[in-house]
Amino acid sequence: MDSTELRIAAVVPCHNEEASVAKVVADLQAAVPGISVYVYDNLSTDETAERARAAGAIVRHEHTKGKGNVVRRAFADIEADIYLMIDGDDTYEASAAPLMIKTLLDGPYDHVLGVRRQNEGATAYRAGHETGNKVLNGVVGKVFGENVEDMLSGFRVFSRRFVKSFPAVSREFEIETELTVHSLHLRVPRTAVPVGFRDRPAGSASKLRTYHDGFKILALIIGLARHERPVAFYGLFGTLSWLVSIVLTIPIVVEFYNTHEVPRFPTLFLGFTLLLLGSLAWTAGLILDGIRRSRHETARLTYLRYAAVSADDAPADDNGGDARDGGAGR
Repeated sequence: MDSTELRIAAVVPCHNEEASVAKVVADLQAAVPGISVYVYDNLSTDETAERARAAGAIVRHEHTKGKGNVVRRAFADIEADIYLMIDGDDTYEASAAPLMIKTLLDGPYDHVLGVRRQNEGATAYRAGHETGNKVLNGVVGKVFGENVEDMLSGFRVFSRRFVKSFPAVSREFEIETELTVHSLHLRVPRTAVPVGFRDRPAGSASKLRTYHDGFKILALIIGLARHERPVAFYGLFGTLSWLVSIVLTIPIVVEFYNTHEVPRFPTLFLGFTLLLLGSLAWTAGLILDGIRRSRHETARLTYLRYAAVSADDAPADDNGGDARDGGAGR
């Protein structure tokens, strides 16, 4: 693929990846000629920055810890037509990048997800990570009503309009979840491409913490459900409050009908309090749903400010072919 007619930028977040970053940079440059590789050094204490620079990368520094902070900074600072995000640990096969970029252009799509396929004999998936990933995929699928594949993958390709409309509020590894949810609630054209996934090179250690990061991502999903499905989220609590209120109140009403006495005032008070709380929960859900709609409309208008990048948009050469394809036509 001759990518000289497009500005393609690779964002490579790194924290202590001196054992692998040079190979990641070299593999990207070999796979996609003309690509600009930006290595964001995130508080590394080793020679990550030096080795990345020696390999030909543009090295920048993000001094606030967390992958989400790196992506937020990179998406704000870098100007390109196509953005590629890949981890600097050399677990993803960069040779899949041309296919992912071509898929984005041919769609045209705004988000191409690299779905990890573990290489034969590899143990790249740590114990519990694959299961946890499937569980989180299922949860997000249920919340947003669409199937999700490999939500936690760190290998993705984006259009400019996706990147420039992405708010990037996450701080750490939950950024992948936020990227997926952004594509779901904006309903942007998206697809997935299988990519190879292998073990880390010798001397490289994973930064993931299974339970700590898993609970953070789960908390993010709950928060996103609250923001993106407020009627369902608050309506659930409101309905439960109403049901408990009915269960508590009906025996008292029946007893009052028979005896004209109310001997359990505390229970009656609790029942009416739950009835009021349920009504408030439903009211909050309906109000927040209106705010959500307004927020989505604003995000959509921001997204529409940028044109789609398509293989058909490349300037034609003198032979009538596509300049990006070396004049071969499509």
